[in-house]
Amino acid sequence: MVATAAASAFLSIPSPSSEFCGKNGGNTPSSVDVRGASIKSKSTSSGRIQVKINAQAPSKVNGTRVGFLDATKVDDERIASPSPRTFINQLPDWSMCLAAITTIFLAAEKQWTMLDWKPKRADMLVDPFGFGRIMDDGSIFCQNFSIRSYEIGADRTASIETLMNHLQETALNHVKSAGLLANGFGSTPEMCKRNLIWVVSKMQVLVDSYPQWGDVVQIETWVAAAGKNGMRRDWLMRDCNTGDALLRATSVWVMMNKETRKLSKIPDEVRDEISPYFVDTPPIVAEDDRKLPKLDASNADHSRTGLKPRWNDLDLNQHVNNVKYVGWILESTPPSILEKHELAGLTLEYRRECTRSSTVESHTSVMNNGEESCLPECQHLLHLEGGGEIVKGRSVWRSKFVDIAIATPRE
Repeated sequence: MVATAAASAFLSIPSPSSEFCGKNGGNTPSSVDVRGASIKSKSTSSGRIQVKINAQAPSKVNGTRVGFLDATKVDDERIASPSPRTFINQLPDWSMCLAAITTIFLAAEKQWTMLDWKPKRADMLVDPFGFGRIMDDGSIFCQNFSIRSYEIGADRTASIETLMNHLQETALNHVKSAGLLANGFGSTPEMCKRNLIWVVSKMQVLVDSYPQWGDVVQIETWVAAAGKNGMRRDWLMRDCNTGDALLRATSVWVMMNKETRKLSKIPDEVRDEISPYFVDTPPIVAEDDRKLPKLDASNADHSRTGLKPRWNDLDLNQHVNNVKYVGWILESTPPSILEKHELAGLTLEYRRECTRSSTVESHTSVMNNGEESCLPECQHLLHLEGGGEIVKGRSVWRSKFVDIAIATPRE
């Protein structure tokens, strides 16, 4: 009986069925609230009776003290009384906070590592990322390059085109670092206003030693005045590991109108832009003022015709890049020289530009005929098919000292 009363205190009694109501003449209440043993009835305007039952359990059962809880009151307290607000339960999920903090610290550590990067190799202590930097109050620009596997030739050394491309890249980065690079291929803001571009008129290159695959080289470049309407640019390439000079080069540049394709004088506004960066030093390579002999298809020893520029051979000035001419010169150089010798010196005189629609012929004449007592020397000519001269040049060669079969990249 006690168990029944206690159970009824926690369980709600459903409404009686319609059948039960019918038996009692409809006077039975539709809901019953079981609260205790005493029954109180109260008439309502609808004629229904509300029954309230109050049940009380004995304080002891079989000598054991028992208690009674009001189920409705307990449920109401659980709903109406939330857990107390403390500092701990107001904080966000600790796991998410820890993950966010860890991510921030890892990102900061990565950035700091890049800024405070210390190379392990001594040959990379200067300009380790190859971005380049200005030295000597802005007069000299220095940049590092690593010789890649796709920049070497059959003898595992860098090709002459690779080295000259690095020279050109250093020159452009010098202009950019000085804040003079505008919307053009090395053109300054004042040059762009007047549709002027730089074109090379003469270049001399002396190669003391070719870097090998994996070597890191350092290139220094600077500019100086060359006559009234020209600018001279010099380069010095060193081995970062030994400091030995690998290459020296000097060049003369003039201005050309981009629209008319004719040479132009240097305007005073442009001269004011570039003259603060001029250095007063002699050329790093003594000028080779020997006159290049006349060469054409009739007196050339070797010729290559039908050379056409590819789309990738054009630069931002919409003509063939000057480095491409070196590759065309080598097209007509005899294989006997290319296999047993390496290029030691090159002098080029640029006469006119070459465009996408041009067809080029390459001619080479071998001097000294490869005699044992002297180094081979060649005369070169590039000219348009049925047209004028593009480049005249002279090359000097020396014997190779590297055995191709056993050559390996330097550590």
